[in-house]
Amino acid sequence: MDIKISQDTVIVFDLDDTLYNELDYLKSAYQHIAQQLDQKDWKQLYSSMLSLYRCKENVFEVLVSKYGVEQKTLVDMYRYHLPNINLFDGILNIINNIISKNGKLGIITDGRTKTQIAKLKALGVFDLFDKIIISEDLGTEKPDEANYKAIESAIKGTEYWYIADNLKKDFVSPNRLGWKSIGLIDNGKNIHYQANQYMSEAHQPKHFILSYNELNII
Repeated sequence: MDIKISQDTVIVFDLDDTLYNELDYLKSAYQHIAQQLDQKDWKQLYSSMLSLYRCKENVFEVLVSKYGVEQKTLVDMYRYHLPNINLFDGILNIINNIISKNGKLGIITDGRTKTQIAKLKALGVFDLFDKIIISEDLGTEKPDEANYKAIESAIKGTEYWYIADNLKKDFVSPNRLGWKSIGLIDNGKNIHYQANQYMSEAHQPKHFILSYNELNII
């Protein structure tokens, strides 16, 4: 799939499960928590935490009971640790090609500001975007149009694209606003995997891709 870039093109990305797999953030956070709670046998604890998560158990409730740690402490450790995460294959090349052709780049993501910025910095792309919209800063979450209009106000262009993964909330407003949109199909590791419930035209992107290797920046 070709995307023609000019100085008036604005390519906007979601973050979680779009630039990287959010499950890897969870695993990174669990490993950090396990190392803090049990330095000697943290790998055993980490294994147990992952198993509890996959069994849909309340992991933090188990840790509170076993280690006497406050749940708020666990939540803070989860949200504010330095994550060990990696970009999806091909995405950095896409970003650099957009920049080389004078296109503009943005992020629209839901979440806490400190957490989302830490993710972008860990991925090594924080400084590559012209504008980053985070729901905590704005006070509204997707699919609210305000999040997308904030990009339109901050980055002037004639053609806007949104690349994201979550059919429930990502594409409703871009579709209404006349943006072009691309849905990155779940690779089997996405946190949100209920796409089958949102197959109406209003929720679907204009295009689907399996990976960034399908995109060609021209």
